[in-house]
Amino acid sequence: MKHFIVFVVTVVIFVEAHETCGVIPISEWGGESSYRKQILQNPVKLVIIQHTESQECNTDDRCQTIAKGIRNYHRFEKGFDDIGPSFLIGGNGKVYEGAGWNRVGAHTKLYNNRSIGISFMGNFQNKLPTTEALQAAHSLISCGVTNMYLSEDYQLVGHQQVFSTLSPGRELQAIVKTWPHWVQTVL
Repeated sequence: MKHFIVFVVTVVIFVEAHETCGVIPISEWGGESSYRKQILQNPVKLVIIQHTESQECNTDDRCQTIAKGIRNYHRFEKGFDDIGPSFLIGGNGKVYEGAGWNRVGAHTKLYNNRSIGISFMGNFQNKLPTTEALQAAHSLISCGVTNMYLSEDYQLVGHQQVFSTLSPGRELQAIVKTWPHWVQTVL
């Protein structure tokens, strides 16, 4: 019986970690649950890679501070319901929930209700995110497909491909073009 209980607990922990894709919930880093209510229909067929143009971060404390600042800016300065991106990725290799997999964000005008916006914290016009951050993005996307949040045939683009912006930055855009599922034009 003892081995059975250990097995069940192990399976539950594995399933919960797998389904959440290792994402730090907004309630944990932001102090309160998301105010976003509009449901995003899954599986999503479009992933948009962005950068925040904020400062970069490499420690848990610094990344959470920057994420909170972005959230406050979006809510109180821009008048959004909550933080815009679906997810934020820090230089520490951790993924922070924004709108998440199941709620419509406010990251890319005209595409919000049919895409996931993944924003790297920092400005990547002249440099790349850390190796840990890039790996976190790949893992997040892969987990999204595994858990049917993303379609197996999803398309991936840089923010500048669908909106007049420098985001995700010249250097990050160049590497995004080499990723699986990258497309020149969204269908």
